Amino acid sequence: MPPGMDRTTHAPPARTGRTGNVIAALASFFVPGLGQLLQGRIAWALVWLVASVVVWIVTFGLLGGVVHLLSCVHAALYEPAR
Repeated sequence: MPPGMDRTTHAPPARTGRTGNVIAALASFFVPGLGQLLQGRIAWALVWLVASVVVWIVTFGLLGGVVHLLSCVHAALYEPAR
């Protein structure tokens, strides 16, 4: 059996960097939570949007970018339940 193949299904193992996750991460880069919304996770989309806006306002923009980027990472690392 070639390296990297799964013994039970004879298919390559699933990767976390799927195209959908990349698109979602890019969407969250422009609007926090938009990537989660594209993935169908409405509650998380609202959490990231509100958290980003609140942190931008409270810290006068100093830490808002951090929350914004965390939203991108969260969208990129999403793996749906099987």
